[in-house]
Amino acid sequence: MTLPETSVSFRTENDQLQRIYDAAETKSRLNLRLFGTDPVLVEGGGYEKIWLETQPMGGEMYALRNLQAALNNCLLFMRYQREDGRLPGSIQCTGGKVEPQFNKYQGFCFPFPALNLYYLAGKDRDYLEQLKETLIRFDACLWKTRHLSGNGLLSSFCVYDTGEDNALRYGDAPCWWEEDAPPEGYQVVPMASMDVTSWSFAARDTLAEICRIQGDPVQETWRKKAKAVAASLEKGLWDEQEGALFDRDRHGKPIRILCHNPLRCMYWGSLSPRMADRFVKEHLLNASEFWTPFPLPSVAANDPAFRNAPENNWSGQPEGLTYQRAILALERYGYHQTVTALGQKLMDAVGRNHCRFTQQYDPFTGKASLISTDTHQPVNEGCGESVQDAYGPTMLACLEYTAHHYGICPYLGQVWFSLGTGAPYEYRAEFYQHRYAIRSSGRAAEIYADGRLLGRWDCGLRIITKETGEVLRTVRIEAAEADG
Repeated sequence: MTLPETSVSFRTENDQLQRIYDAAETKSRLNLRLFGTDPVLVEGGGYEKIWLETQPMGGEMYALRNLQAALNNCLLFMRYQREDGRLPGSIQCTGGKVEPQFNKYQGFCFPFPALNLYYLAGKDRDYLEQLKETLIRFDACLWKTRHLSGNGLLSSFCVYDTGEDNALRYGDAPCWWEEDAPPEGYQVVPMASMDVTSWSFAARDTLAEICRIQGDPVQETWRKKAKAVAASLEKGLWDEQEGALFDRDRHGKPIRILCHNPLRCMYWGSLSPRMADRFVKEHLLNASEFWTPFPLPSVAANDPAFRNAPENNWSGQPEGLTYQRAILALERYGYHQTVTALGQKLMDAVGRNHCRFTQQYDPFTGKASLISTDTHQPVNEGCGESVQDAYGPTMLACLEYTAHHYGICPYLGQVWFSLGTGAPYEYRAEFYQHRYAIRSSGRAAEIYADGRLLGRWDCGLRIITKETGEVLRTVRIEAAEADG
C-alpha cells in the first residue's frame, strides 16, 4: 500500500524536557533494523527481536516518525501466524533470515496498535480484513488450547507467556513452553491468568470495532462474546473484598500476590469501570503499594513477594514497559490526570539519570538499574553488567507522555491536542493527510489544522477533534488551580 506522509516535531523552552525528548528521538533511531527487506523497530537496550508484548505497541508509538516500520511491526506477526492461529511470541532476524518463535506467547499488546495503524496508514480495506482474520484465528487458538477448566478463564503455561521474567508468583514454572498441551508436574502452572483471559477480550472487542467499520452486523456477536469474557474474568479472578484480581494456580487456589497486572487488563479494556476505579484508587494510587516515589512497581511495595532487584525482574522495580502500557490503560478509564503525573515522574527520573533509558528504575530513588546476566533471558539477549541504555519501551514512553501532555496524537480516527502548562512550546504533527500544530505560551494555546486556526484554549486541557478539526469534546489533563 502507498503510505501517507507522517511527521512530528516538538520545541520547548523547558531545557530538561527538550534534552530528554531529543535524546529519546536520537536513540530510538538506533533500534531501527532490517528484517530481510522490511524495516522494523526492535525493542532495543540489548533486545534485538520484535516481541508481541512490546513492538506492535512500540511501532505504533513510533509511527509518525517511520510509518513503514510501524506497520511492519504488526504485519510480520500477521505474516508468520501459524495455520492454527497462534501468533509468534517473538521474531528474530539472523543472517538475513527471519525466524518466528512459538516457545511462549510473550504478551499481546497488538489489537489496539494494529487498529490505530489502520487509520494512520490510509484506511486500507485489505489491511483491515487481514487484521480481522488474524484476530479471529488467534482468539480461536486461545480457546482451543488455553481453556482448560471450562470456567471461561484462559491459562498461562510458562513465565514468558506473560513476559514476567523472574516473577516469584510463577513459582517453579518453566520459562519457555513450546507445546500446546499444558505442562504437568509444576506447582503453579497451568495458571488461570487475568492476562491471557484479557487477550481474548481485547481480540473480540477489536473484532467488534472492525465489524462496525465494515458495516458488518456480526459486530454485536463479537461484543457479546467480549462481554462474556469480561464476566468470566470478574467471576473467576476478582476479589471483591480486596478490590483486585488474583490469578489461580493449577489447583484453583488464588495466588495472593498483589501485582500490577490489573493495570495490564485495563490496557486491554477487560475490567469494568467499577473494577478499574477500585484498583486505581485503592491500590495504584496507594503510596504503600504502587504509588512509590517512582511509581508502578510490578508487585506492590508492601507485598512479601516484592523484590527491589536491579536485574530484569518482574517481582519489583518499575519497568519502562509498564509506563508504556499505562498510558492507554489509564486513559481508557478516564484517568487523564494520572497519566500526566506519571509522565512527569518518568521524565524526572530519566533527567536525573542523564537521559539514560533503562528497562527498570528503583521505585524509592528513581535510580536507573543495572542489567545483570543473572536472568532467564538467553545470554546473547542480555546487556551484560554495564548500565543499559536505549531501551525502546522507556524511550517511546517518554515520547508518548510528551505527546499526551504537550502534543498531538492520532487516536482511532480522532486527533488529540494536549495543552500542558509550563514553558512556551510548539508541537507539530502530520498525519491523516493533514498538518496540525499547537503554539502555546504555557498558559494558553492556539490549535491549527492545515494552517487554519481552530481556536484558543487555556492550558491544562485536551481538545479532542475529528481529523478535519471539528471539536468533539474536551477533558482535563492537569488539576485545576483551584484543586491545588
